[in-house]
Amino acid sequence: MHPVLFRIGSLLIPSYGALAALGVLLGLCLALYTARAAHVDPGQVWNLCVISLFAALVGERLLLVVMNWDVLQRHPSWLMGLAMIHHPLLAAAGVAAGGGCALWYARRRKLPLRPTADALAAPLALGLAFEQLGAMLAGSGYGIEAGPTLPWAVTYASPLAARWSGAPLGVPLHPVQAYAAFGFLVLALLLLIWPPVPRRPGDLAGICLMGMGAVIFITEVWRDPEGRGSVLGGAIDGPQIAALALVLIAGLALLERKGARASNREAVRAGQTQGSR
Repeated sequence: MHPVLFRIGSLLIPSYGALAALGVLLGLCLALYTARAAHVDPGQVWNLCVISLFAALVGERLLLVVMNWDVLQRHPSWLMGLAMIHHPLLAAAGVAAGGGCALWYARRRKLPLRPTADALAAPLALGLAFEQLGAMLAGSGYGIEAGPTLPWAVTYASPLAARWSGAPLGVPLHPVQAYAAFGFLVLALLLLIWPPVPRRPGDLAGICLMGMGAVIFITEVWRDPEGRGSVLGGAIDGPQIAALALVLIAGLALLERKGARASNREAVRAGQTQGSR
């Protein structure tokens, strides 16, 4: 594939960064629309997204610096190459830093948490779709060996893909990043055009978390397990455990809200019956 999208003189524009940035831009634009639909101030949602994205990037890079401090002391110039490194642990650190910052900003600005989460659901899924497309071009999070008979297998030939992401060269692989990108894109479209009816604030966010968990869990079947924290003899890995946690938390939250709605309806009916007597 193409880890470098294009060159400007000696400056390399990495495909991963360019596609991820495009996903962020499209997600921000979409958030302005979904914020209005969720009856949340679009300007505040925009600020929340920008601040949380900055916090996620800083959190990821700080973790990289800490993990590679001894090497960076000997080779300070390698600090510029940290932006090319991608790893599930870094993604987890980014999610934690960005999510915590988003929650802090929402509480500070007194934004309604559930409607705000609904407004961010589809933009988040869309951004992840483009991030995975960039990962496919870069060779990051590559798939397992597919064999020469798979028509849509991808084969990396650029030494930069091996250097930046550890992708094996000259081997047909499952384009698992494309599988994940398709899943996230379908999820984003469903959240936009087929929302649950009737729904209450927080339902879209819950469905988004369940969908994201399902996409991550399923696509990990075709992703190379190197560095992903295999558990139970390779039966499951770290991202799949996180995906199961997402599905479980979102499912319990939706069931609790469904039970609360049913209890409220029963209370209303009981009050109406007593009133009629």
